[in-house]
Amino acid sequence: MTLHVAVLLGGFSSERPVSLKSGAACAETLEAEGFRVSRVDVGRDVAQVLAELRPDVAFNALHGPFGEDGAIQGVLEFLEIPYTHSGVLASALAMNKVKAKTIARAAGVPVLETLVVERRRAAEAHVIAPPYVVKPIAEGSSFGVLIVREDQAHPPQQLHGADWSFGEEVMIERFVHGRELTCAVMGDVALPVCEITTEGHAFYDYDSKYLPGGSQHIIPANLPPPVTKRVQEAALAAHRALGCRGVTRSDFRYDDRFGEGGELIWLEINTQPGMTATSLVPDIARAAGHSFGELLSWMVRDASCKR
Repeated sequence: MTLHVAVLLGGFSSERPVSLKSGAACAETLEAEGFRVSRVDVGRDVAQVLAELRPDVAFNALHGPFGEDGAIQGVLEFLEIPYTHSGVLASALAMNKVKAKTIARAAGVPVLETLVVERRRAAEAHVIAPPYVVKPIAEGSSFGVLIVREDQAHPPQQLHGADWSFGEEVMIERFVHGRELTCAVMGDVALPVCEITTEGHAFYDYDSKYLPGGSQHIIPANLPPPVTKRVQEAALAAHRALGCRGVTRSDFRYDDRFGEGGELIWLEINTQPGMTATSLVPDIARAAGHSFGELLSWMVRDASCKR
């Protein structure tokens, strides 16, 4: 029997444009793999749409709030439609970077000390010595991330703005110099470690992620074998500790300026990794021997309720 897959895309978070690209790529590839595909641009009536459509599987290609924070997962549980990626609790925990770090730290994953402050207070004076990073607590795609350099006299004044849309509280962490690393987990297996280089960008920001040529993916990363092992073990530990399912991607900073061992810091876990033409997970999976079609087919067959 040909499985009927509803690809959930779009939605109404700040990451809608990314989700539309991810969903389109996934839908086209799943059709090429032989699945019957319905594209569902998610709106407030998604429960009614899916109840009428009755797909065998929902492929969740949503990003950001409502898509990867446990909300749509709860709708799918209520409708008893098997779905991809992580379940309600794991999605909610992973989306909240502060809670995710608390759980990861308890599992032995190396994380930074984090201050949570009201955004306007963070705009008035440095709450820690620069350099540091200001992050929204529950956003993706680097939306709202601000880097404060050593020579910056005052905090980012965007935090005062009436148009700030990333929450009234922000996270503040010291800036970690070094290399940008990421590691995907597929099922219960850590895939090859990838290094991301972003020439011309201060960090792995929105443009680096989604514009052609914005970043380069070095797979496998040129690391000493013990460091590669540390990254993979930390990614798998975070995936397990948060109760994630399907495919996730953990991001790290690695500072090797003062020796081969270096400082490795886990930044966050992404339970809904991007699936665009420039996305990391398809490249990493390909390096592990899985074509894009094979990766997506595995995710569909891994789908379930009560994840």
